[in-house]
Amino acid sequence: MSIAVALHHVTHYRYDQPVSLGPQVIRLRPAPHSRTRVSSYSLKVLPEKHFVNWQQDPQGNWLARFVFPEPTFEFKIEVDFIADMAVVNPFDFFVEPYAGTFPFQYPADLADELAPYLKTEPVTPLLAEYLAGIPREPANTVNFLVELNAKLRDRINYVIRMEPGIQTPEETLRSGAGSCRDSAWLLIQALRNLGLAARFVSGYLIQLRPDIDPLQGPREVEADFTDLHAWAEVYLPGAGWIGFDVTSGMLTGEGHIPVAASPHYRTAAPISGNVSSANVDFGFEMKVTRVNEAPRITKPFSDDSWRRLDALGEKVDADLSADDVRLTMGGEPTFVSIDDLESAEWNTAAVGPTKRGIADNLIRRLRTRFGPGGLLHYGQGKWYPGESLPRWAFGLYWRKDGVPIWRNPDLIAPMEGPRSAKIEQAEKFAVGVAEKLGVDADYVLPAYEDQAHWLLKENSLPGNVDPSDSKLADPEERSRMAQVFQQGLNVPRG
Repeated sequence: MSIAVALHHVTHYRYDQPVSLGPQVIRLRPAPHSRTRVSSYSLKVLPEKHFVNWQQDPQGNWLARFVFPEPTFEFKIEVDFIADMAVVNPFDFFVEPYAGTFPFQYPADLADELAPYLKTEPVTPLLAEYLAGIPREPANTVNFLVELNAKLRDRINYVIRMEPGIQTPEETLRSGAGSCRDSAWLLIQALRNLGLAARFVSGYLIQLRPDIDPLQGPREVEADFTDLHAWAEVYLPGAGWIGFDVTSGMLTGEGHIPVAASPHYRTAAPISGNVSSANVDFGFEMKVTRVNEAPRITKPFSDDSWRRLDALGEKVDADLSADDVRLTMGGEPTFVSIDDLESAEWNTAAVGPTKRGIADNLIRRLRTRFGPGGLLHYGQGKWYPGESLPRWAFGLYWRKDGVPIWRNPDLIAPMEGPRSAKIEQAEKFAVGVAEKLGVDADYVLPAYEDQAHWLLKENSLPGNVDPSDSKLADPEERSRMAQVFQQGLNVPRG
C-alpha cells in the first residue's frame, strides 16, 4: 500500500502591455518511462483562446505545442496530477554480464542507437583534471557509478540559482557549486567521456516527511515538499536507463517523476518559446498534498483515525465496566535456551532434543514464582498444516484466592528422566478421578491406536518391506510406524 499525493504547479507571467506569444512548447507531463504511476493529469493554459497539439518528441517525451492567435496580458500554465508514491527500489535491476565490470564497450548496434547520448563537448582544463582523477581500474559497474555520483555530490555544493541557463562543467568545477541542472550536466559530460551513454532529465521531485525520524542526523525534510528538479540517467545494458541524482548523491526513486529525458538540456526545458518585449511579473507556485494514505507499518492510522479509535475504545470500556465484564489478555513470548542459541530447535525447527525438558523446568519455576498450588497441565498445542502431529503445550492454572488446585507437583512426572508409570497406573488414576467426580468407573475406557489407519499405512508399503523398517523418506513417519507396530495395535496406549 502507498501514499497518493496531489501535485499542484502554477507558472504565471503577467505583462505590462499586450504581448505576442510565439508557439510555446510545454514539457510538464510525466514521461511514459516514469516509474511512479500517475493516475490523473490535467494541464490548463491561459489565455483560453489557443490551439494545442499533444505529441511525443524523438525521445518519447510528451510535449504540448500551444499556438496563441491574439496578443495577451498574461501567460499562465497550471499543472495538476495524482501520483501513487509506491516505494521504488532503485537497485531492482540486472546488468548484462559483459557490462558488469567497468570499463566496458557497448555492442556496435547498441552504440549506434546511443550515439546522441555519447556525444561529448570540448574538454576544458578543469574538466580534464577532474576526469584524470577518476580511477579506471576494473570495478563493479554499479558500485563505480554509485561512488562517482556520491563523490561529485561531496565536491559540488548545491545552490538554488535563479539565473536562466546551465553552467558549463568548467564553471561548475571552478565555483564548486551549482544548481541541480548544473551538477547533472557535469555528471553527464563525465560519464560520456568515460564511454557511458548518459542523458539529461528534467522533472518533479516529491519528498514526503517520513513517518519515523532517523536514529541519527536531521530529518531529510521537515514537511512534504515538491519542486522542479534535474538529474542524470546512464544507460546500462540489461538494466536500461538508471537515474543518478548528484544533488542527493543517490539513485533516483519514486519521488523523481521525469517529464523530459533528452541528449541535451536544451530539449528538456519545461517551457520553451518566444514572446515579444515587455516588462513581466513572474509568479510561481508549487505544492504537494496527501490525498490518500493507506495504513502501513510505520503509520497504521492517521491522527484523526487514532482519535476516533480512542473514542470508540473508551465507549467499549465504559460498556464493559457497566456490565461487569472482565477481560484477560494472553501473550506468547518466545524463549531461547541460554546455553544453546544456535541449534535448529531454537531457531527454525518445531521440536528438538532439549526443548521439552527445558520448557518443563521453566513451567515449574513459573509455578513456584507466580502460582504456588497451581495445576501443571501438559496438553496438545497448535497443529500446523503439513505437520504429522500437533505440537505440545504446557499450561499453569491457579486460583487468585490462593486455594491450591494441586498440592504436590512431584506427582507430575518430569519430561526428562525415567518414568515408572505404566498403562495400569494410568487406568487406576482415571478410575480414581472418576470416583472423585462421582462418575461410574465403566465410563473409563482404554484408548487404542487407529487400527484402520495403520492397516492402510501398512498396505501402502511395498510387499517386500516390513513396517518395522518401512524405508519411508520422512524420519518422523518412519519412526512412528515402527513404534506402533512394535507395540501392537491391540495394546491400549492410554
